[in-house]
Formats: sequence, structure tokens, C-alpha cells
Amino acid sequence: MKKVPVQEAVGLELCHDITKVVPGREKYRAYRRGQLITPADVPILLDMGKEHIYVWEPQDNLVHEDEAATRLASLAAGRGLSSTEPSQGRVNLCAQYDGLLNIDVNRLNWINNLENVVFVTMHNKRPVVKGQLVAGTRVIPLAIERYILEEAEKLASNPEPLVSVMPFSPLWVGIVTTGSEIYNGQIKDGFGRLIRKKVTPFGGRIMGQVIVPDNPEIIAQEINNYIEEGAELVVVTGGMSVDPDDVTPLGIRASGAEVVFYGAPALPGTQNMVAYREHVAICGVPAGALFSRTTTFDLLLPRIFAGERISRADIVALGHGGFCEECKVCHYPICPFGKSSF
Repeated sequence: MKKVPVQEAVGLELCHDITKVVPGREKYRAYRRGQLITPADVPILLDMGKEHIYVWEPQDNLVHEDEAATRLASLAAGRGLSSTEPSQGRVNLCAQYDGLLNIDVNRLNWINNLENVVFVTMHNKRPVVKGQLVAGTRVIPLAIERYILEEAEKLASNPEPLVSVMPFSPLWVGIVTTGSEIYNGQIKDGFGRLIRKKVTPFGGRIMGQVIVPDNPEIIAQEINNYIEEGAELVVVTGGMSVDPDDVTPLGIRASGAEVVFYGAPALPGTQNMVAYREHVAICGVPAGALFSRTTTFDLLLPRIFAGERISRADIVALGHGGFCEECKVCHYPICPFGKSSF
């Protein structure tokens, strides 16, 4: 790059965007890369505090910031992502459909450990919607050494793209609600409506809801009935505590399912259970979900609908970041709950 006094820049081509900041009001691109400087621009640039501009003098060992960001973003973008045009040296990644954001965090850290390279994302394993910006990248100088960019490109693309969005699948969902007091009509069920509300945003299709007494054999039979009818997710509600009358965990085990965990390091939602019968996830949801807007169940649902199989390691990781602040106004998933765990 060649540094040129503004007064001598008329007729020359800018090699970078110039940003104007109006404190407390706005920030915008006042001049675009490639724009020719005119006599009328000189006083404007001086008023912006720009006494010099830079013009591009290509060198084999350097890559311009716009090209660098474009190259890095295109290689890092995997399934379900598109790249924006460079603006002020930055390129963003945008979700092409609703889904679960997947990031290789270790490789992301290695990229950001490279000198003068920046790659920033939203939290891993977060649900995102079509059109949402989920990541951005740029280099710090106006031009970066080619060998550094090439190292970043290797990290961003191998063994697979750094960032991707896994689409949600419209799973068939069966609901088994336990509790003799509900079965006998002593109290009204609140879970049916709640589970419908939670699974619908991911494309969940409710097959139905059955209400059963606190009997492990009956609970197991209804779970298996749903699976035989084609359920891809069975949600079993209530009866998940250590109270002797709460036998839902026994019923889930009696169904022949393999239990991944019972008791998660997350608050609220410690008494959740996840089990599998082959590919079918079975989630035991405690009564506390009727009173806490966001629990462990909410952290796991997006991953289940994105086709991931929950492991014990996933649950263990919930301990860091799994403490909900239970704000008066809940903004989940735009909050820290569960974000540090994956």
C-alpha cells in the first residue's frame, strides 16, 4: 500500500473502505474500496480526520483485507451457510435455514491464535433461524501476509468446514404423562400444551398424548406403543423426583431403553433423563418444567431435532454455564444459559 496525502489523492483509487462514526448516533461506510477521490471529497475527508489515504500496490506476499476475509469465510462456511459481500474489511456468514449452529471451537481458537486474523461466531449448539448472521471474519491490517492467510484457510476447512448449520427434522413426538392424580382427574394436566409449545418451533409433530397412573409397567408399555407407531421422540412427563411414588425413571428403564443420564448438572432441570431405544430419544421431564420457563430439556431439544445423539459427555459439560439466572423477563436463547457447555 502507498500512503498519499489527501490533497494529492484526487483521481486516485481507495484500497480500503473508510468508516465514519457519529458518536452516539451511527457508524457507516462513508467511502468504498475502489472509489475515486474527487476534489469535493478532500474537505470531507479532512473533516473526518483523514490526512492521508492508501492506494493499493499489489505484492505477491500480501493479500488485501477484502480478499482475505472472502477467502476465509468461503472455506469456513459449511452446510447451511452463505457469505456476505465484504464491507469495511469484514465478511459475515448467514444461516440459509432454521437449524442448529455447529462450530469446531478448538479450531476456531487456533485460527484466532494466528497473528492479525479474527474469526468470531455465536455460541456453539445454538438454534438459529433463516437469515440470521451467525459469524464474521476479517483481518486486522489492510493487507495480510499470504502465508498466514493460507494457514488460517487450512484450519478453517480441514477436516471439514469450521461452521455449519444442521437443519431441524420434523420428528414425530409422543407424549406420555404420568401421575395417578392426573389420571384420576384430581388435578388438570399442564404438560400437553407445554410440550407442544416447546417442540413446535423445531418442526415437532405431535402424535398424541396419553395419561397414565404411576405404574412402571404401564409407562413402559405406552412408551413402546408410541415407538411401534413410528415415534421418533417420546417425552415422558412428571414423576421424575426421588420421591418413592415417582416411578417414571423405572418406567423408562423398563421400556428397554438405554439410559444416557438421569440427573444433569444444570439448574433448573437436574432431574431430567435422556434414554434411547435404538435411534428413538426418550426424555423424562420433571414437573419443575411447568414452573421454570427454561430447563435442561430446552437445552437438549435443538440437538435432538438436529439429529444429534446426546452423550453423557454432553451432559457433564452442562455444569459450566448451566446455571440459569431466572431473569424476570426471559430472553432465552439470547442469554448465557447453557452456552458455555458445548
